[in-house]
Amino acid sequence: MADLLFKVGKANLILDNLIAQGKAKPMLVVMFDGNIGFRGGPGAFNANALRAFEDELKNAVIPFVERNYRVKADANHRALAGLSMGGLQTLHAGVQNTDLFAHLGVFSSGWWANNTELSDPEYAYMKENADKINTNLQTFWLSQGGKEDIAYENNRIMMKKFDEIGIQYQYSEYAGGHTWPVWRHDLFGFAQLLFKE
Repeated sequence: MADLLFKVGKANLILDNLIAQGKAKPMLVVMFDGNIGFRGGPGAFNANALRAFEDELKNAVIPFVERNYRVKADANHRALAGLSMGGLQTLHAGVQNTDLFAHLGVFSSGWWANNTELSDPEYAYMKENADKINTNLQTFWLSQGGKEDIAYENNRIMMKKFDEIGIQYQYSEYAGGHTWPVWRHDLFGFAQLLFKE
């Protein structure tokens, strides 16, 4: 996936150009394989898979980065973003850990409307912790393609739920489906919001 983000997603070019234009801060971008516990198709994606991702992120990825790179090791200087399945992982791991991440980007994703076993505990946590989430997050950015994006309805339903429980977010929509042109646009917009002092 990391190769795709550079070869097709053009993440390196987008960020380099934004930084050169003074529209984004220089940043270290870390990409790791988020397919933890997802082997075997969509049925394998469940709460256990989300917790496995969260565990890997907190106990392996962040410590590795902080040991090997000169980074500012606090929530204000960390962002978490993902597209599609990675958006669900961001929704779980990011929202559950706003003491670790002050910026979340969710691209073409949203809790599945027809999987309340997965989404209801997430919404319950958010409702109980709405004040903490809103206080800790400097950026909670939701974006997607138009109606042709397969995540469109799930995202719309999720945003309505966020409105009901008082979760603050920003929203961006860009014409297109569940595709790289949309996600390139999402990265372009999200990166400009990060690490404002």
